[in-house]
Amino acid sequence: MNAVVKSEVSAARAERIGEVRPAYLEALTLVERLHRRLLDVIKDEFDRRGRSDINAVQALLLYNIGDKELTAGELRTRGYYLGSNVSYNVKKLVEMGYLHHARSRIDRRSVRISLTEKGEAVHQIVGSLYEKHVMTVEQIGGISSDEFVRMNQALQRLERFWTDQIRYRL
Repeated sequence: MNAVVKSEVSAARAERIGEVRPAYLEALTLVERLHRRLLDVIKDEFDRRGRSDINAVQALLLYNIGDKELTAGELRTRGYYLGSNVSYNVKKLVEMGYLHHARSRIDRRSVRISLTEKGEAVHQIVGSLYEKHVMTVEQIGGISSDEFVRMNQALQRLERFWTDQIRYRL
């Protein structure tokens, strides 16, 4: 009898896994595609303004820095930069005049970065783009605030799941 129960549990588990697999794999594809599409939307906004001096990844990085003063390492740990070469983009943004950089008074090995006026202008462009989306996403995109709340909760749980996979080597 115990073998029959185990067999039924295994069959139910296999069926549940079969239901989760396509939804999980589709979510992975959508998350990746949505990030790339966001970069496309930002690039399009800068193209419309005749701005080719900065790319979408750099503009998003400047937006995320905002009025904060951070180290390059904090950009990654806070999730502000998702690329593989943060030091390259920080260096380019400093060279192009979008970022201030200065050695920390406390730890001379550490470099603190913040936006220049030029960087703040980029921050404003991305912020204005997001505000335009906020005003139209429900009407044109058909996504309500309740749907965003549920989606954000699910994405936060997925992020926590992935973080636990790394942290606890699950």
